[in-house]
Amino acid sequence: MDAAARGRDVRQRLLAAAVELIPERGWTAVSTRVLAERAGVTPSVVHYHFPSVAALLDEAVVGFMRGVVGGIDEVLAAAETPAAAVDALVGSVTRYTGSDPMSLLAVEACLAATRDERLRDQIAGVLAESRHRVGRWLADHEVPEPETTAAMLLAAVDGLLLHRSLAAGPDPAATATVLRRLLGADPSTSDAVGEETR
Repeated sequence: MDAAARGRDVRQRLLAAAVELIPERGWTAVSTRVLAERAGVTPSVVHYHFPSVAALLDEAVVGFMRGVVGGIDEVLAAAETPAAAVDALVGSVTRYTGSDPMSLLAVEACLAATRDERLRDQIAGVLAESRHRVGRWLADHEVPEPETTAAMLLAAVDGLLLHRSLAAGPDPAATATVLRRLLGADPSTSDAVGEETR
């Protein structure tokens, strides 16, 4: 492995370490030392590859979120109707408990973004991309006001995830029924979410 490949490998290990450590310790407790230990490098290497720990954390979280958003196309491709798309998106919530690493990572990132304008702008860009992807699919399926509808649908999914972390969320199956109604889809056309949550 040449020097450039080794450098890329170290960067990826540091980014992966950050994604693991943020949910475990909390954003502000992730230090140069703990990142270096988790990635198996010396602390000086962290600052060789990144200008600061904050910059490393920002890049790790935004990269992870972009990966999640990239998966939306696959979810939508499997849905033949708007009702099925609602079920698929809402059903994805059932994989998360609110205390799992991904949920905690998202909460920590959003809290950090309230104090970091650059991170806030980057996360806003990722959210805008997710709305665009869903909105484009809804437009192709002749759903009225597709961009606004996509924003509302994704906000509902985000809200379900947040409420699950507080053990206060509504039932995903009931939520899917309401959202299908808002999209003009027959609420009785699918019970996939109900099957997942039973």
